[in-house]
Amino acid sequence: MKKIALLSSGGDAPGMNACIRSVVRTAAYYGMEVDGIIHGYEGMIDNEFISLAPGDVAGIIHRGGTILKTARSERFRSRDGRDEAYANLRRNGVEGLIVIGGDGTFRGACDLMAECDIPVVGIPGTIDNDLEGTDFTIGYDTAINTVIEVVDKIRDTAESHNRLFIVEVMGKDAGLIALRSGIGAGAEAIMIPEISTDIVSVMERFEKGRRDKSSYIIIVAEGDSSGGAYSVAERIEHEYPGYDTRVSILGHVQRGGSPSCMDRVLASRLGMAAVEALLEGKGGVMAGIIHRDLVFTPLEKAVKHIREPNPHLIRVLEILST
Repeated sequence: MKKIALLSSGGDAPGMNACIRSVVRTAAYYGMEVDGIIHGYEGMIDNEFISLAPGDVAGIIHRGGTILKTARSERFRSRDGRDEAYANLRRNGVEGLIVIGGDGTFRGACDLMAECDIPVVGIPGTIDNDLEGTDFTIGYDTAINTVIEVVDKIRDTAESHNRLFIVEVMGKDAGLIALRSGIGAGAEAIMIPEISTDIVSVMERFEKGRRDKSSYIIIVAEGDSSGGAYSVAERIEHEYPGYDTRVSILGHVQRGGSPSCMDRVLASRLGMAAVEALLEGKGGVMAGIIHRDLVFTPLEKAVKHIREPNPHLIRVLEILST
């Protein structure tokens, strides 16, 4: 294999640039050329290919976002769009493809491989950490540390004014950001999609708990059945008017920022593994780390999971929040 291409797709995640750097430099080590595809699958259809050499990825390991940009592509969902994308891969002499992203990115890769003769290796890049086949996804560690940093600041104000803050974090289908950041920030409660939480039971626990508490933090994942932080706040204000309640929606601040050391190392390992996988003839797999070991999971199985969160982490939160 003499030439490969690389793209990032879906939501951006801190560490994607570190992964791009790893892919380009590993390929150069093995004497391979790399084309970067701007704007993901959309750019593949529009022939937005650029050559990437080791010098082109200098000074990006610490940068958030992705230098290749990212986009969702409706056109790639059609057979005509994928045919045009594959034709551009052939025109540019690409023999293998690496895609960085999440569930939607991998589904697109599976469709491309099913119809076209090109091996594809996926790298998990999503702040939600909601993919099978890896303990952690690129961007997750940075995102939860960002949440903790912000909630620590919110706690200062909450304690100064004896307030209850409802903080909404990302997690449309999975509450892993809320769960781990809730433990790390010392939140009094979390509300996540995987577990049905009755706000009445939460407030009753507050009422029966320590009377010396000067602040309360409830972290709500955006996909929780409660309807989000504002809905929770409205109910508390109506049924428990004695609390001074405020809402903070963290939003896209969780996606940005310089990646943590963990995300940089993870991205570097997986980028190198993806290139070597193509050289070894692998395709249709995602590179991941499970129990510190490198593993490859079929792309069709490395999809978004909806499952019960770690019960031990739930117990840690419940005991330590009293």
